[in-house]
Amino acid sequence: MAVIKTLGQFIIEKQADFSYAKGELSRLLRDIGIAAKIVNREVNKAGLADILGDAGTTNIQGEGQKKLDVFANEQFIAALTSGGECCIVATEEEDHIVQITSPVSQDAKYIVCIDPLDGSSNIDVNVAVGTIFSIYRRKSTDGLATIEDVLQKGTDQVAAGYVIYGSSTMLVYTTGKGVNGFTLDPSIGEFCLSHPDLKMPEDGVIYSINEGNYVHFPDGVKKYLKYAQVEDKETNRPYTSRYIGSMVADIHRNLIKGGIYMYPTTSSSPNGKLRLLYECNPMAFIVEQAGGKATDGRNRILDLTPTELHQRTSIFIGSKKMVEKAEEFMETYSPVAAKLSIAG
Repeated sequence: MAVIKTLGQFIIEKQADFSYAKGELSRLLRDIGIAAKIVNREVNKAGLADILGDAGTTNIQGEGQKKLDVFANEQFIAALTSGGECCIVATEEEDHIVQITSPVSQDAKYIVCIDPLDGSSNIDVNVAVGTIFSIYRRKSTDGLATIEDVLQKGTDQVAAGYVIYGSSTMLVYTTGKGVNGFTLDPSIGEFCLSHPDLKMPEDGVIYSINEGNYVHFPDGVKKYLKYAQVEDKETNRPYTSRYIGSMVADIHRNLIKGGIYMYPTTSSSPNGKLRLLYECNPMAFIVEQAGGKATDGRNRILDLTPTELHQRTSIFIGSKKMVEKAEEFMETYSPVAAKLSIAG
């Protein structure tokens, strides 16, 4: 009989990977896992409780906030506040950084950037949604941590992960030592190791993009889509189009099966639409650690320098060969468009 290893046990075992840490990162990941269980409970009973529909507020992106968005945001901030290891939370749902000044957080060393509920518009139709998080070490040494502590390159991340609330609930994370996935066992209330050392296939046959925006895409993306749809047995084309509308769900599927997820610039979003700090950076870190690739069409996502909290970028992420082929099309047909997002 296989021995079950919980998320908590796994984190403790891997604590030795961080010579500078004394258990703080382990406790921080534990706090995120606890909040994820609470959000999972509410997601699973969304049709039974008064948490569907608009909360009557709008976030900094100008997007209407769903009640469940607000609930998830509150739960993660509460967990990170009470845990004592986090000094700042940067979240999609807040206009500004949330500084944590509770007594237990006086010596906190970590910054958390988080999208509490990615794809929440899918809740009403029972489609998978998720949480994306990114963890950095604080760089300043005096006083309260500031926005400058948050605006770090993706290469500075010490951990990143996502939770997918679907047919089963999974937490997938990396600390720069590979990627591991844990499935929530509701019978014991624990995340259990189910996908050790996840590796993304080098190539694939799935492309994920909102083709409804086709007329607004750069020429390089349009040409790549035509390439993907042309039959060629040597390269396993035509590819299969799969788009859920939840970044977590689309990338999770492609991580396991192989594929590419694209959210390029458009005429209405010239700098891209997805947020660099709490969507693209953590997903890029995970995918690279699994053997994949993530760029904005030309530049590595993790090398982009953030200049504002809610900065946006385009992204091409997934199986290495598929991303490189998409980059070739961007280089040939949209060299200027490919450069735009790094200036965002």
